[in-house]
Amino acid sequence: MTFKVQSPGSATVINAIATGCGAAFGIQLYVFAEAQLKGSGVKCFAEGVKDTSLMEICAHKVLDRFELDTGIHLKTTSTLPVASGLSSSSATSNAVVMATLEALYNEGLIEKDTLSSMEILKMGIDASLEAGVTITGALDDASASFFGGLSITNNPAGEIIRKENMEGQNILIYMPHRKSPTAQSNVARMKLLAPWVKMAFQEALQGDLYGALTLNGLLYCAALGFKPIIALEALEAGARAAGLSGTGPSFVALAGDEAADQVEEVWKSYPGRVIRTEVDNQGTRVILDG
Repeated sequence: MTFKVQSPGSATVINAIATGCGAAFGIQLYVFAEAQLKGSGVKCFAEGVKDTSLMEICAHKVLDRFELDTGIHLKTTSTLPVASGLSSSSATSNAVVMATLEALYNEGLIEKDTLSSMEILKMGIDASLEAGVTITGALDDASASFFGGLSITNNPAGEIIRKENMEGQNILIYMPHRKSPTAQSNVARMKLLAPWVKMAFQEALQGDLYGALTLNGLLYCAALGFKPIIALEALEAGARAAGLSGTGPSFVALAGDEAADQVEEVWKSYPGRVIRTEVDNQGTRVILDG
């Protein structure tokens, strides 16, 4: 019997880059991480990914926290596309940090529950910042991935304003044939959106997640050069909300059962692929494998 850590990606309600405040919710697309103490040094393998520097930094954050010098082998697999606006970096950080902690605990090197959830979460955020894969620290994305459900945050203050389970519904994701790493996005142009993104954030705080997601998504489409017609056609097909996720290139739509089929049909007419999934309210957790 081996242990894995499963960490969900997230979809954007409010992108925090313009104002520092954001919101996101967990989705049932995952990064899986396994850790085994052996040998010397930190050795990482990520299925389908060449650069494992984020994984290495995450492992060193944990080992340094406990002043341990032990060899560790880490492996990740994923159903979550990278550089797609679906928080693959946050999910990877959460999964690797928790897998490393679990390995240390299973070998008797640390006590169970030595760190609080927020301490574990912050380790992953610090690793993402050090690796240069995030602009704001992505507390919104990282906390939605870590805790599951909806998370509304003030990133510069390191504050989770609200976290709660989200009602189950169909999540449709349209992925064009391109990648869009967050760290390579035009920050200055996105910050021009701040007054209007603040309006969308207030809508989210007041409970109108559908309006907030749609307004945010259309605003960031304008700043980053994506086609808003993709979101608008999803709305025409009956989606409750639709917009760009993160800094793209993925678009996300929330829809009821009947409308979900129609949105999927519309988005299939574009080059790329459509993924159909659901909300994840469980967050990052240890699972049994085998």
